Amino acid sequence: MRLAIIEDNRMLRENLRILLNGESGIDVVGAFGSAEEALSQFPACSPEVLLVDLGLPGISGVELIEKAREEMPSVEIMAYTIFEDRETVFAAIKAGASGYILKGSSPREIVEALHSLNSGGAPMSPRIARKVIGEFQENAVGEQYLLSPREKEILMQIEAGLLYKQIADKLAISPHTVHSHIKKIYEKLHAQNRQDALVKARRKCII
Repeated sequence: MRLAIIEDNRMLRENLRILLNGESGIDVVGAFGSAEEALSQFPACSPEVLLVDLGLPGISGVELIEKAREEMPSVEIMAYTIFEDRETVFAAIKAGASGYILKGSSPREIVEALHSLNSGGAPMSPRIARKVIGEFQENAVGEQYLLSPREKEILMQIEAGLLYKQIADKLAISPHTVHSHIKKIYEKLHAQNRQDALVKARRKCII
């Protein structure tokens, strides 16, 4: 793999360059101290994989990831940082990082993570992976309770193909109440119509 390192700490940058250049299958084509320098040199060195420090001066690491992804859509990007807070982790992933490894990882962990990334994996330090999984679990649980029991009941009747009046008769409520519930269902799911509501509810595992 053709690897570019972007790290503002000169000593760490040089140590990474020496370490990784000595690994089989890795060719360090550039080691840069800022995002600005890296962006100006990417056309000349044509990296396939980026190892990006997020705490860069000037253009941040997250901004660099986003710009690099725009300019080189096929490049693989590994965030390499001390930051493990939720906001930074998800900002980097949203910007285009497919891997996230914490500084303090062993040389072998870094090498293996880069090879995994280059092979189509999404390597993450264990603490980061735990945060990502936890975030999805929390969202999944929250979305299950997005609708009230009555709204979910009505949506299931819609799924069964019943019309408003049929739903009203079955649940012993007025058609007006059914209409009010369906309006709230559409609002909560950001749905435009019946089919859209059903698709989004299934996607969120509500029904």
